[in-house]
Amino acid sequence: TDGILVGATLDRNGLRPGRYLVTDEGLIVVASEIGVYPVDPSRVVKKGRLQPGKMFLVDSDAGRIVEDDEIKDDLASSGPWADWISEARIDFALLPPREHVVHSPASVARRQRTFGYTEEDLRIMLAPMARTGQEPLGAMGSDTPIAVLAERPRNLFDYFTQQFAQVTNPPLDSIREEVVTSMRRGLGPERNLLDATPEHARQVVVPFPIIDNDQLSQILHLPDTTNGPATLRISGLYRASGGSQALEARLNELCAEVDSAVEAGVSYLILSDRDSSHELAPIPSLLFVSAIHHHLIRQESRMQVSLVVEAGDVREVHHAALLIGYGAGALNPYLAMESVENMIREGFITDVSPEQATKNLIKALGKGVLKIMSKMGISTVSSYSGAQTFEAVGLSQELVDHYFTGTRSRLGGVGIEVIERENALRHISAYPTKAGTSLVHERLTTGGEYQWRRDGAPHLFNPETVFKLQHATRERKYDVFREYTNLVDTQAENLMTLRGLFGLGGKEITPIPLDEVEPVASIVKRFSTGAMSYGSISPEAHETLAIAMNRLGAKSNTGEGGEDSVRLTDPERRSAIKQVASGRFGVTSMYLTHADDIQIKMAQGAKPGEGGQLPPGKMYPWIARTRHSTPGVGLISPPPHHDIYSIEDLKQLIFDLKRSNPSARIHVKLVSQSGIGAVSAGVAKALADVVLISGHDGGTGASPLNSLKHAGTPWELGLAEAQQTLIANDMRDRVVVQVDGQLKTGRDVIVAALLGAEEFGFATAPLVVSGCIMMRVCHLDTCPVGVATQNPELRSRFSGKPEFVINFFEFIAEQVREHLAALGLRSLEEAIGRFDLLNTNRAIGHWKTEGLDLSPILQPGTFDPDRPRRHTRDQDHNLDSHFDRVLVGQAQTALHTGEPMTLSMDIQNTERAVGTLLGHELTKAHGEDGLPTGTIDITLTGSAGQSLGAFMPAGITLRLVGDANDYVGKGLSGGIVVVRQDPRATCPAEDNVIAGNVVGYGATSGSLFINGLVGERFLVRNSGATAVVEGVGDHALEYMTGGLALILGPTGRNLGAGMSGGIAYVHRLNRDSVNSEALSTGEIILDELGGSDREIVRDLLVQHESMTDSALAQLLLAEGDAALDRFVKVTPRDYAAVLQTRETAVIEGLDPDGSETWKRILEVTGG
Repeated sequence: TDGILVGATLDRNGLRPGRYLVTDEGLIVVASEIGVYPVDPSRVVKKGRLQPGKMFLVDSDAGRIVEDDEIKDDLASSGPWADWISEARIDFALLPPREHVVHSPASVARRQRTFGYTEEDLRIMLAPMARTGQEPLGAMGSDTPIAVLAERPRNLFDYFTQQFAQVTNPPLDSIREEVVTSMRRGLGPERNLLDATPEHARQVVVPFPIIDNDQLSQILHLPDTTNGPATLRISGLYRASGGSQALEARLNELCAEVDSAVEAGVSYLILSDRDSSHELAPIPSLLFVSAIHHHLIRQESRMQVSLVVEAGDVREVHHAALLIGYGAGALNPYLAMESVENMIREGFITDVSPEQATKNLIKALGKGVLKIMSKMGISTVSSYSGAQTFEAVGLSQELVDHYFTGTRSRLGGVGIEVIERENALRHISAYPTKAGTSLVHERLTTGGEYQWRRDGAPHLFNPETVFKLQHATRERKYDVFREYTNLVDTQAENLMTLRGLFGLGGKEITPIPLDEVEPVASIVKRFSTGAMSYGSISPEAHETLAIAMNRLGAKSNTGEGGEDSVRLTDPERRSAIKQVASGRFGVTSMYLTHADDIQIKMAQGAKPGEGGQLPPGKMYPWIARTRHSTPGVGLISPPPHHDIYSIEDLKQLIFDLKRSNPSARIHVKLVSQSGIGAVSAGVAKALADVVLISGHDGGTGASPLNSLKHAGTPWELGLAEAQQTLIANDMRDRVVVQVDGQLKTGRDVIVAALLGAEEFGFATAPLVVSGCIMMRVCHLDTCPVGVATQNPELRSRFSGKPEFVINFFEFIAEQVREHLAALGLRSLEEAIGRFDLLNTNRAIGHWKTEGLDLSPILQPGTFDPDRPRRHTRDQDHNLDSHFDRVLVGQAQTALHTGEPMTLSMDIQNTERAVGTLLGHELTKAHGEDGLPTGTIDITLTGSAGQSLGAFMPAGITLRLVGDANDYVGKGLSGGIVVVRQDPRATCPAEDNVIAGNVVGYGATSGSLFINGLVGERFLVRNSGATAVVEGVGDHALEYMTGGLALILGPTGRNLGAGMSGGIAYVHRLNRDSVNSEALSTGEIILDELGGSDREIVRDLLVQHESMTDSALAQLLLAEGDAALDRFVKVTPRDYAAVLQTRETAVIEGLDPDGSETWKRILEVTGG
């Protein structure tokens, strides 16, 4: 504000709430919530909301609101912007084409060796991208050494891990909300931001940051300027015989060359590693680019030139993201494209032309970069370029400070000497010292990073360790189990993991007899199995784990797929931990009520910042039933929780879930990365009971390979940081700290405990015990041992038993006892947070680890020694003061006998999650079906706080006369929520906002009637509720899988993105408001109303009018068929096809859940 004009704006994604009202006296109240300032409803003339990407401006002199369109029209007409752009901007598509050069197989093979390509790179990375235009998927996590611990040479790219948003801000949905993202950017000088001239528009506009060889040639041959050449190619080669000194000297020379070029007026620098030879080796492209980028920043000339990279070492999405993140404006991965063309010529890739394969590769790399950007919540590639959203693991501070300035590297590590040595080893493999040696017909090295190979990278789980683990647990042979753990621990000591660097013990330790240590039965209660969903693994595997953990008194985890209603109440087969993930599959009042622990999955170790997916072929009828979805129709869970866009929102979800089951502990699952300590402290302040730190290497049923290998950090780093930060802020005693991520032995548990963990999660190892042989094809539904499949034939091969899993955990506990005895500790509790019992004497001697500094892990800082290092007291959730306590007290008769009752009360916006605790009591008393509709009928007057009616079951009707905030009807489980305008209000309800964002998120059943407009993401992930509303914002019906929506008024953009089930009826629907991709591919069908549709709409209008006295419903009913003619029916294509297929099967006398119907379903859905 300048004292006269007062403005506000909302982010382009509509993630933050903003509400305003205007009175007849000219008073304007703007806040993140409605109800912060009491106003007589009769004085209100307008109620609105801030909209995504739009501005709200008040001119106090003129006494009016200046509309967004007026603001932008004024700006648009204030200068000749269009003329400047048309005259100065260079459209990439209009540049003259260049001749395409095809390279010989011998040339391609030589350069593949130079840049360290492996057979795995070609087969697992490049070939799938060339065929499909999608980045490849993998499964079961990563159990190979991180780069700094790897004996084999690794690319510089591998020393960096991707950062991602968790809690502090949300990741974006780059697929379903692509409308808010942009990969288009301008190349060329970026001029003074505070000025506007025609020169500002003089840029080359590239639609995608990944460019092919021909496009690079177009940039190289841009017309000269009046000052000289517009483009200059800089050669990033150095003399291989000179070692690291030659490399450093060449980088200094390159910086000088760049300075001269900028001074000469060059606008486009092409940094190239082409033309290497026996004498000249290529500088790693990431080092080359970042060195130039930071040099130019130090010279204060970075904005005068764009960097375009011509790189032979790029063949993964992670590589492309790093180069852009460290300053590249555009990237040409020439050798990856030439490798793809060569594979086609050799017949390895078929059914696609070289031209199309190159386009597919570019698309896959670019879309992958977009997904990595989105993990951090970044919408545009121009914002991502130079953002450096990475953490270095294993690079020396000196190297980072000079070449990657501003990047965090907590452990130090290798310097330029090791980077050059690894580079030289690759170069020697391409140019053997013996003159005249030809390598054309020799195979590339195997690789073995993603799948175990005898001559590949070492894996902690390999055929020998898998065999010994299964043999030991099936035959209950502890001596064989020792052999297994010795193999794993020995590998870890040989620098497979960070924890392998640690020794156990101290100077003044007196071992104690084993019989003085706490028993196995006590230790196993600290163990849990990982969150593997019913759907990603087979029912047999899922149930086996649950039975085993229940018998041990430990806990299994449902994962994000819900839990079958039969198992929910079976103490033998239930999972004690119920997970709540972004998809909210099967999250009902019943599901939450029957939880010991409720886990909020903010991120997953194998793919932090991303959602999940279950393909159509695994969506068998029994899985669909549990997830409240449709058989044969694939499911995707969004990257963000749509009710968590900040730490305050997470606190709200914790609040809601605690009211859904007051006796359950609320977990928050995080993934290890730099800064996780501050996030953990925030989570503790938000009143979580348990903080789970997951390692980057955790398993999963399906993950992009770039995330599997390159996102997040080892749990050792995250756990130590979280423990230290919680102690420093005097909050460690308020929360339980859990850890998981490739835990395999008792030694792993001890190291985790000494670093601060109190509870321990295992996922991959129990699956191996149950029969998994690490084929790593879980996402294909072809698991040969029946573990990660829903196919009935493959499931019949499942050989696991609860007894095997029990044996495993008891053996782990016995090993823990042995380690405790050796350390002189009588219980695991005594070990928690004892950093002093870890040492690093074993880390000396490896050629890469000499520079590692483990003190950030092992030195907890100067804390008061009396400060708690473990959980000693419970969080205060203020349950006794919750609004619902009054409701529960008033409803005792109805809860016990089912006798109907009504109640009226006033409400204000500090009262949150109203109806949730009452719903929990009802579910506890009456189970999944609840009570008859309207048994408990409550009318509230005023402004309700967040999460009105969250998870409310059948039998409760909640009527609000007034206004609601965000998350109305979240997880609705059969109840009825009515929000209607105060009868004293004079403004038309259908033109005014009455409820906030994300209404009906994850609802599974019940009804919503809303007498007015609502905000963004209406009914996201609805799977069974019916809702009537008078207008919605952007992204309505996103990821909807079932239920019914009737929208009587205007809609925002991107309606129906990811909608795979349910039906919507929309009045006067504008096709441009519907997700464009869904329309163009035919995923969504727009139809006129049929006879039965007209009856449904008419009936819903009658109900809406009855519930809310809606003037708009009255008008539409009065218009009769003329009004119905204006409605459009929105139906997902596959959903409609499956319903028709099942209906036909029933008519033919077939089982709709049988094998023949399933075959037909897969035929119509392409599953």
